[in-house]
Amino acid sequence: MNTAIIKPQWGPLTIALMVLGFIVWWPLGLAMLAYILWGENFGGSAEKAQGWVNKQRAWARGNCGPNGHYQHGVRHSSGNAAFDDYRAEQLKRLEEERKRLDEEIAAFHEYMRNLRMAKDREEFDRFMGDRGGNRANYGESHAGT
Repeated sequence: MNTAIIKPQWGPLTIALMVLGFIVWWPLGLAMLAYILWGENFGGSAEKAQGWVNKQRAWARGNCGPNGHYQHGVRHSSGNAAFDDYRAEQLKRLEEERKRLDEEIAAFHEYMRNLRMAKDREEFDRFMGDRGGNRANYGESHAGT
């Protein structure tokens, strides 16, 4: 028996609470909007809520790879073995290309880091040379006074 006063539906009370929630603090309004849109999935019972959570977890396990990212169409067959083999080969080729590009990016970052270090060293050496030269000039110009 569901005896909730505020049911997850578009009614005058829920709309008023949503608007009031947005006026008071926007996350409250957003929460009310989510309740209106998806509240029926929970249905007010712990069993329905747990069933919905389990369904979402099963979907995520089926559509996400080991790295936690969504993998479009990886587990679904097209029904044609030749096409599925072609797709698997192309995905493997793309993954190898991505790894190669990641290695190139890492090498480029290392190259740029080395250039920055060389430039910093050159600027530091120039500073030390100027400072040493100024100190020597300063000592010579003030030695006779």
